[in-house]
Formats: sequence, structure tokens, C-alpha cells
Amino acid sequence: MSEHKEQAKQSQGWSRRDFLRGAAAGAATLGLGSLASLPGSARILGANDRINIGVIGCGGQGTGHLRELVSWQNDGTQNVQVIAVCDVYEARKNRAKAISGAQVYHHYGDMLARDDLDAVLIGTPDHWHAQISIDAMLAGKDVYCEKPVTLYWEEAKTVREVVRRTGRVFQCGAQSCSDGRFHTARQLIREGAIGKVVWTQAGYSRNSTDGEWNWGIDEGAGPHASGEGKIDWELWQGPARRRPWDPERYFRFRKFWDYSGGIATDLFFHCLSHLEVALGPELPSRVSAGGGIFVQHDREVPDTLHILIDHPSDHTVILVSSMANAVGVPDIIRGHEASMYLDEGGGVVIRPEGAWAQDHPERRVPGGRSYDHKMNFLKCMRERSKPTCNEDVAYATEVPIALSVIAIREQRTVLFDPVKEEVIGGTPECGRRPVPLRV
Repeated sequence: MSEHKEQAKQSQGWSRRDFLRGAAAGAATLGLGSLASLPGSARILGANDRINIGVIGCGGQGTGHLRELVSWQNDGTQNVQVIAVCDVYEARKNRAKAISGAQVYHHYGDMLARDDLDAVLIGTPDHWHAQISIDAMLAGKDVYCEKPVTLYWEEAKTVREVVRRTGRVFQCGAQSCSDGRFHTARQLIREGAIGKVVWTQAGYSRNSTDGEWNWGIDEGAGPHASGEGKIDWELWQGPARRRPWDPERYFRFRKFWDYSGGIATDLFFHCLSHLEVALGPELPSRVSAGGGIFVQHDREVPDTLHILIDHPSDHTVILVSSMANAVGVPDIIRGHEASMYLDEGGGVVIRPEGAWAQDHPERRVPGGRSYDHKMNFLKCMRERSKPTCNEDVAYATEVPIALSVIAIREQRTVLFDPVKEEVIGGTPECGRRPVPLRV
């Protein structure tokens, strides 16, 4: 039996079978004619209707979102209510229940079957993002999914397609996309404020004596524990490669390729997504990467990573990061006639190149209106409009991010055809999930 088939066989139990069979039968070709027959078909929201939300994944990030949603529920400012929470760890279920008072679920499919649920917020580890997003949209729910949108670029393409076919509202949780600076920058670039865009830089660096992503491990918790310590390890692994129970993998998942792309999918997704807003979403033509594990040797992913993204518009983006030195670089978009600085005092600063400076002095433009990212999502749900980190921005961000993971793992440059939307030479195994998406 091939490794791929063995992985698929091992993963038969990770989804609630009846739910997925019904969803797949109703949308096998992503057609929408049968959406109403799927579990929890979409409820049409009026401008003043309360939005009912479920939170899937109640770890650190998910709980932070849950607390904020509950605060809005209590003060009435957003007319939202958390009616469901879901996790595979009993302690996190109980905590989420105590925070929200919502109904608790073990499998997200049972939550999606509710016809009074309007949207879900996905705060699971990265390897679950695509499947849950797709299942939720096919069940008629709008989706706020924490970044990255997926681990693998082809899955991001499928998510985009499902958004387009279902008409659901999709927001990826890269909060800086709702920062007014990047929308102002986009307008200025379109007006020709810096001339032809040539190259752009950004970065996101940290440093810790304990090592990045070495979060606390709950003593005694695991698949063989009882009571609050019980973790459904089989379900948590879901569509990922099967591994024996390892508390490092569960509590510190960002250090392992099975569930994360490390710096690339965690931090570079932030950097690049707001640049896609500023520059306009564009797929790459070539991606290369450098770096490695230089200090923190307790992980699979690099602690230092630099990537170079070439685009068919003759524009290069360079992203730099280290988890072993916190001195980073500012966001700068360099044009032929001027450079645009995005990290100085909240506004946008334009500094002309020498020959152009005589007639065009340096100028500062206010950053423009910024939005709370989740509030932007709720607003777009009511208006049926596109959020700031919608499926197009998320996909254009995910492709080079995912290709950079292939580049660093295989120590090579990855070529991409932005017209055909495919990796030239085919996507290698490390760039594909062991168990294919169920759509």
C-alpha cells in the first residue's frame, strides 16, 4: 500500500462521516443548486439581526477571539452572540463554556449542522483551516479563519473557489489588512506617487531565551488522561500525517511541518497580506528562500528565514525574519521615482529619489481610517460585501508563502505559472497534504 493511501486509511475517522458525506454529495462539483439541502443552510440576515457565531478551536488565539466576541455580546455594540464553541481538549472546552455560556461541541461538524448558526471563527492549528473553512461555507456559514488560510497553496485555491461558488463572506485573520495605511498606500501607488514599483521589503523578527513557540505544556494532559486532561489526539491530527502522541506537537504545534510552516505561515503571512492590499493581489513567478535552524534546535521549522518573491509585473518582494534576533526591517515599497515608508508614525511617508526630489519634496499622508478586523467581517456579513483580507488577498498571500516552505525544505527555487496557476514541474510531496481535501 502506498504511503498516501496508508495515510488516507489511517485518517478515516477524523471527520464526522455523515456530515461530510452529505456536504460532498451536495457540492461534489462545487455547484450551488443544492446548497439549501446541506446542513445548516444560510440564514438571510437583516441589517439589525443578531449574528450568531461559533468558535472552533479554543486554544490561546481562539480564546482571545472568544473573549472579545463575548465582550461585544455583553455590551451590545455589535449585536453578536456566541452560541457554540468547539474543541478536542476537555480543559479548553470547559474554559470556553465558562467564558461564553455557549453550547459545547467535540466535533465541528455537529456545530455546523445548526441552522441558527450564521458564522464560525476558526482558531485551530493551521493544518485544519482549509477543511473546516470549506465545510462551513458548504453548510451555509460565513467564515473568519485565522491566518494562514491554509498550509498548502492548492488548498487556498480551493477555498477561494468555494467562496466564489457559495457566495459566503470569507475573512482571513491577518489584522493589519484592516489598517488604513495600506489602503492609503494602494491609492497613492495607483496615482503614480512613486512611479513604477520596483522592490518591496518587510519583516517580522522576535527573540526569546526560551525559544519561539515554546508555549506551556499542561502536565498529565493527553489522549490517555481522564476528565479535564483528555485530548482527542486522533481528531486533532485530522488530515495531517499520523504521529504517536507527543505533547510537544500538540502544545507547540508551530515548530512542526505537519501543522505549520513556522515563520512563513505564522509571521510572513501577516507581512505579505497587507502588502498585497497595498500593491494589489498578484501571484508570483518565482520564489526562493534562505536561512535555517541556527540557534533553536528543538524544532523542524527554521528559526531564521528570508524569502525572495519575484512577480510577473517586474516587482520583487523580500521578507526577512529571525526568531533569534529581534532587530528587523521596516516596511518600504520602493518605486523608480520615490520610496514609500509605511512604519513611521502611523501615516505613509513618500521620499522621492534624487532627480525627482527637486520638484516633489518629501510628503506625509495620513494613514486613513482603520478598522477592527473582526468588526470589518461582521459589517461585510450584513452588507454581503468583501472584507479586507478576503479570499483573493488570502490566496495571493498564501501562494508565495507556501512556495517558500517548499523552497526552504527542498533547498531550491520554486517556479510558478501565474496564468495557469500551477507550480512548474508539479507540486512536490512536501507541498501537498497527505490526505486530500474533501470537497
